[in-house]
Amino acid sequence: MFTHIDHIGIAVDDLDHVLNIYCGIFGLQVTYDESVPEQGTRAIFLSAPSGPDIELLVPLHEESPVGKFLAKRGPGMHHICYAVPNLTAAIEDCLAAGLQMIDTMPRIGAKGKRLAFVHPKAVGGTLIELYEAK
Repeated sequence: MFTHIDHIGIAVDDLDHVLNIYCGIFGLQVTYDESVPEQGTRAIFLSAPSGPDIELLVPLHEESPVGKFLAKRGPGMHHICYAVPNLTAAIEDCLAAGLQMIDTMPRIGAKGKRLAFVHPKAVGGTLIELYEAK
């Protein structure tokens, strides 16, 4: 089903501090920065030279999913995103296998990409994003 790991999402509560570490110390570069009001999130993508990108997630308000995540768990890894060639088929495969989905229909996320989330309870406690790579 997966073609590769597209990115790793990290929830942050101090963007300047985290950017200083990832860009200033680790040498990554910001490649994309977008506010996604429908999700209440700002997504900043960082390019990693030999691996998946890093997506820094900043809540636009406390009631957003990332805002709630930070309030409950604090900053840290939010999700792993796997690229799939056909999102609709991937959702159907997950549902047929009995996996609990957060999204049973694709939605639009950062970069205008179609995505869906698999509930962390279904996959050992890690939120999984399925991201249509076309």
